Amino acid sequence: MHVLTLEKLAKDGLLAGKRVLIRSDLNAPHDENGRITNETRLVASVPAIRTALDAGAAVMVMSHLGRPTEGTVTPADSLAGVARRMGELLGCDMPLVADWVDGVKVGPGHVVMLENCRCNVGEKKCNDELSKKYAALCDVYVNDAFGTAHRAQASTVGVARYADVACAGPLMAAEIDALTKSVEEARHPLAAIVGGSKVSTKLTILSNLAEKVDRLIVGGGILNTFLLAAGKPIGKSLAEPELVDECRKVLAVLAAKGASLPMPVDVVVAKAFSADAEHRVADVDDVAEDEMILDVGPKTAAILANILKSAGTIVWNGPVGVFEMAPYAEGTRVMADAIAEATDKGAFSIAGGGDTVSAVHQFGIADRVSYISTGGGAFLEFLEGKKLPAVAVLEERAAQ
Repeated sequence: MHVLTLEKLAKDGLLAGKRVLIRSDLNAPHDENGRITNETRLVASVPAIRTALDAGAAVMVMSHLGRPTEGTVTPADSLAGVARRMGELLGCDMPLVADWVDGVKVGPGHVVMLENCRCNVGEKKCNDELSKKYAALCDVYVNDAFGTAHRAQASTVGVARYADVACAGPLMAAEIDALTKSVEEARHPLAAIVGGSKVSTKLTILSNLAEKVDRLIVGGGILNTFLLAAGKPIGKSLAEPELVDECRKVLAVLAAKGASLPMPVDVVVAKAFSADAEHRVADVDDVAEDEMILDVGPKTAAILANILKSAGTIVWNGPVGVFEMAPYAEGTRVMADAIAEATDKGAFSIAGGGDTVSAVHQFGIADRVSYISTGGGAFLEFLEGKKLPAVAVLEERAAQ
């Protein structure tokens, strides 16, 4: 994937005095009192803004917050609190501008926050007239919001079509580079881990990855359905029996290309979904009718770890057990350590998805993973093999 980058424009001295419109993803969670509870997205958005400011540009930052009703801005929809915090992170004033669609006043070396773009009528449907108005605000449009890259909206796709210059910010550029390395230009063996409670939510991902990977590791409720497909007893484990045939199709695709999905030889089971429930390690053929599978067993974890340690590329989306509960966290911990070890030895690893990122931090390997994706839905749609609209339009503009 090739796109023009903000970094190159700044390096070439093409931003000084220019009006730069940056689409950031500042959709940070808030508590009932309106306080920001997680600043990850805010901190990740600072480099793009700082790059434009340092280059002497007049900077406008737009973002969405929540799911507002178009045409109205309630206090809960406002980016006022985000603007204050971003100003603190940048070390400068960052005024919030309302009713900005028809014009914004900001001078070179200064930055303003534009009120919630999803409150603008036509934003979500990528209205052409609105997109042109966005483009008229700027000389350079920058998309630095990978978390919204799967949405074809006026602030992510429409404006990029009409702006004089359209480029990727540092966060977007890093995501594009990492995703390209993870699948399209992957070093083999390529191993992918897909966890989750339901096959139905990850079936497209599984089918797409089966065409590309050398080893496909599955965990959670997804594994239970694959165990059913293999004729194994799963007791009262969470599973989707109606998707057994789909699982067999995935297995057939892997087999046809000499790839594999390693089945567990042992599992951790309990009679209740609880950290306090009595649990045991069982042979995969010895799961009782009143037991549920909540993690892979130690023998299986060791097998998976060896697979990961020998991989050239690792794509991780989902734990292999209920890692939030100590008795069922060991499989994911062993796997996390193996990913870190493989990365230390030169493998490229990428982790994405809420539970996966939580596991990365829980097991202390954040600095030993090549890249941690910031985009939940966008990351998943990429793994499904879908073209991300916001990335596609940047590629198109770069090719012009």
